[in-house]
Amino acid sequence: MAITRRDLLLTGTAAAALPALGSVAGVAVGSAHAQSAAELPWRHALSLFGKVKYPADFKRFDYVNPDAPKGGVARQIAVGTFDNFNIVVSGVKGQVAGAIAFIYESLTTPSLDEVSTEYGALAEAVSHPDDFSFVTYRLRPQAKWHDGKPVTPDDVIFSLDSFKKNHPMYSAYYSHVVKAEKVGEREVRFVFDAPGNRELPQIVGQLIVLPKHWWEGTDAQGRKRDVSATTLEVPLGSGPYRVKEFVAGRSIALERVKDYWGGDLPANVGRNNFDELRYEYFRDATVAIEAFKADQVDWRTENSAKNWATAYDFPAVTEKRVILEEFPNRSSGVMQAFVPNLRRAKFSDPRVRRALNYAFDFEEMNKQIFYGQYKRISSYFDGIEDLMATGLPQGKELEILETVRAQVPPEVFTTAYTNPVGGSPEAVRDNLREALRLFKEAGYEVRDRKLIDVKTGAQFSLELLNSDPSFERIALFYKPSLERLGIAVSVRTVDPTQYENRTREWDFDMVTNSWPESQSPGNEQREFWSSKTADIAGSRNLAGIKNPAVDKLIERVIYATDRDDLVAATKALDRVLLWNHYVVPQWNYPKLRTARWDRFGRPGELPRYGLSGFPFIWWYDAEKAARIAKKS
Repeated sequence: MAITRRDLLLTGTAAAALPALGSVAGVAVGSAHAQSAAELPWRHALSLFGKVKYPADFKRFDYVNPDAPKGGVARQIAVGTFDNFNIVVSGVKGQVAGAIAFIYESLTTPSLDEVSTEYGALAEAVSHPDDFSFVTYRLRPQAKWHDGKPVTPDDVIFSLDSFKKNHPMYSAYYSHVVKAEKVGEREVRFVFDAPGNRELPQIVGQLIVLPKHWWEGTDAQGRKRDVSATTLEVPLGSGPYRVKEFVAGRSIALERVKDYWGGDLPANVGRNNFDELRYEYFRDATVAIEAFKADQVDWRTENSAKNWATAYDFPAVTEKRVILEEFPNRSSGVMQAFVPNLRRAKFSDPRVRRALNYAFDFEEMNKQIFYGQYKRISSYFDGIEDLMATGLPQGKELEILETVRAQVPPEVFTTAYTNPVGGSPEAVRDNLREALRLFKEAGYEVRDRKLIDVKTGAQFSLELLNSDPSFERIALFYKPSLERLGIAVSVRTVDPTQYENRTREWDFDMVTNSWPESQSPGNEQREFWSSKTADIAGSRNLAGIKNPAVDKLIERVIYATDRDDLVAATKALDRVLLWNHYVVPQWNYPKLRTARWDRFGRPGELPRYGLSGFPFIWWYDAEKAARIAKKS
């Protein structure tokens, strides 16, 4: 799932052994109704398809330093701008300051050394029947908002309703949650529309909880607040940080809450060590790098191969005052691609979309622009090997695909998917020749060097839209190949606000987008690819996919009965998405590139699935900082 699935370790509860949830296969539908809620045990943990690592009485995660000092500032870079602090309408209205999420808590929090596991934050215990038809969370008695008021079931219910009503992603993500209801002083139950969706008890645990009393109150001017509107009023939170100060669109600083109610929870020991997290906003990558070099920010994550190869040759690196380090990505996969808008008739034919792939010479681009650092993406789950469709389908995957055989391209069963390979003049000519053949089959022909729709006489045109000036070179590299086919190509870069508005309204030909994937795909697949989300403004189904076979396979992923079933269903979904040529896959890099001024400490062994873990399990090292100051 896109929002990491986590097991729950809920302290202060009975330490009964947790059964492997995979054993639920074969439970009769409706069996939960034979189990009264009162009979269900409060569990110290939940696991999607296995057991959790930490017992009920654990003291801390293995990967943290429990003696990490508190203090110091971590200055980081943010890209773009912001004009909103209301996360309920993020992606729909305004541009939300990303850091604002850190002032909140959810019912659960992730473990970074297990796949898809979570532990209690606001919640201390969880209970659900064997058929997953509902789940009950019990809130911690000490959980409170920054104004001292307790976190209540009413806050949880208000939060679910607000997100479902106002946020397209969460509307799809929680579409099977019929209602949330208060069933005890500190207990809230989520009721689902059908049994069998084993992921639902955990994903409702990821719900960010908002303060109902604050949002239903009035601001300093006496105006009633509106959870469906943008705002730059600093919101009330319950997390380890709160907003200290900000300059709209330019910077935001969070300060550590010294009397944070959850500081001593086992899941928080050794975490949240900085007194201040500061985020400086930059709209231009070049300016951001110069700010880093000038020691105006401490940490930079680099997503440009060119910059990684050429931009960090300055004295502080040679003197080891600045550390360059890559961290392996073992936790997630990705599909990053050029995305044609299927809502426009010219992209409705899969042969047209496949032809656009033949026009993309990744190998030459990788050599000339990326210094050979990338590999081509060949899966919607690229980077998670056991979930990627490879070779020909067999075993359980083949059985699943047989259920949609009449609705999918025949190549799904006969041919292993591969991208066209360029990199040489001969290969490029062959690829462009194949692209023209596909266009001709789709009803186009070349007249006077223009690719013309035979029915309408109109030239095929394509606008490559983006919001990042540094990405123009990518679009400009792709453009000549498209023009050789007779396509009229324009490259347009707009500001982030305009870009967001245009993509929300589906006002584009082709953009670049990426969809992160977890080790355990689930309900988020609906929001990415399902027919139901194709026309919902602000949804992640940017391509506009409407395919009954895809819809059916998404449900098979969501209702997988064990890990083997999940893997097979995910591969089947991957294969069908690939053979419909919905996107032109781009590239992937298996590591996180980072640069930092050497004034921080970190645990000796970082968590397997936590990338760098910065800033939340790192700390400010005063001795290192002093050495850097002396050398400056």
